[in-house]
Amino acid sequence: MITLGLLQCDDIAEPLQPEHGNYPAMFTSLFGRLDQDISLRTYDVRTGEYPENHSECSGYLTTGSRHSLTDGLPWVDDLLEFIRQLHRTKTPFFGVCFGHQALACALGGHVQTSPKGWGVGVSFNKVVQKKPWMQPASDQLDILVSHEDQISRLPEGAEILAESTFCPYFMIQVGEHMASVQGHPEFTPAYSAALMDARKHRIPADCIRDAKATLNATLDDLTLAQWIVNFLTTDCTARNLLLAGGP
Repeated sequence: MITLGLLQCDDIAEPLQPEHGNYPAMFTSLFGRLDQDISLRTYDVRTGEYPENHSECSGYLTTGSRHSLTDGLPWVDDLLEFIRQLHRTKTPFFGVCFGHQALACALGGHVQTSPKGWGVGVSFNKVVQKKPWMQPASDQLDILVSHEDQISRLPEGAEILAESTFCPYFMIQVGEHMASVQGHPEFTPAYSAALMDARKHRIPADCIRDAKATLNATLDDLTLAQWIVNFLTTDCTARNLLLAGGP
């Protein structure tokens, strides 16, 4: 069995949980659709809950969050330091949405509210660099999103793996053990629509209208889910050497 550590950075809004579940349930459902025996161990980082030892799990990923990295929340500083610890110990980490931005900030990048406004609905992205762990291979990565902040400056050494005009740093990798994505593979179209409706006082009506028109698009959610598992459970360095014909 593969055990992945889920760093929980928020809860789904309570009125939406009866129909759509909370973050741990969403990720359990997502990974349960893969033909692998995957178990999630959840750590609520908002309350200071972290693994006693990095080896408790094969690797770690984050949930999204309604909060911004600039909100000044003490637990966010602790999360950034934990990401730096994982980086120093070469423990695999994959940031999702809020965690994507947290990875950038933890390693010296910058995040800000995007002048382009809200990213909601399906984000259509081009894969611009393919890594060995990105199997099954795909030239695009079309994923549900919900974000107002974006990475505005990459950390040193970051590689762009997928991009769009709206979000040029949609998926990145830093070194061999750090990667992240702005999208939400755990979201469903039904939840995306419900979330937009719940935030209609914050998101412009025309933005919601255009985003809802994308919800019938075919998603690459299972492809991204497999990529995340591959990244968190594979010795990337060893596989790169193997594919390059090394020892």
